[in-house]
Amino acid sequence: MAQRPGRVLVSRGEIAARVVDLGRAIGREHGQRPPLLVGVLKGAAIFMADLIRAIPVPVAVDFVGVSSYGSATRSSGVVRLTADLSSSIEGRNVILVEDVVDSGRTADYLRRNLETRDPRSLQVCTLLDKVERRQVDVPLDYVGFVIPDRFVVGYGFDVDGLYRNLPEIYALEDG
Repeated sequence: MAQRPGRVLVSRGEIAARVVDLGRAIGREHGQRPPLLVGVLKGAAIFMADLIRAIPVPVAVDFVGVSSYGSATRSSGVVRLTADLSSSIEGRNVILVEDVVDSGRTADYLRRNLETRDPRSLQVCTLLDKVERRQVDVPLDYVGFVIPDRFVVGYGFDVDGLYRNLPEIYALEDG
């Protein structure tokens, strides 16, 4: 059976308002020393683009790529780095920008990897937090929304490469 977007979990307006709130919070905390935002590809790209525009202080941007899903709707549990940073993070205030933290494995893997590179500070900002799926405890400094354990599409989230372009976040349904 084909999978398709179902009901809206987070509306376009809710996303926009929360991204502005997160941007202001980051700006207040990092106003004296511009942070480096590290987006996790590909899912966090849309969130990251909106977030950096909402931060009222200068920021630098870089990206890492990871894979743990393939074309499935459940994580394989194995995290693989597919693209590394293009710049050094040594001595910098780094904010890892995730689309979703569910099991916590990917965020934990990336935190441990980035910590070996001697950043001044390292925080995690995630748009979505699936607390009930957590298997690895990982500190989250900025959280957009806590959502139920549903696979989601839209606003950068995909299934098998589809639906990233939808402006809202939908629960995926069989149908």
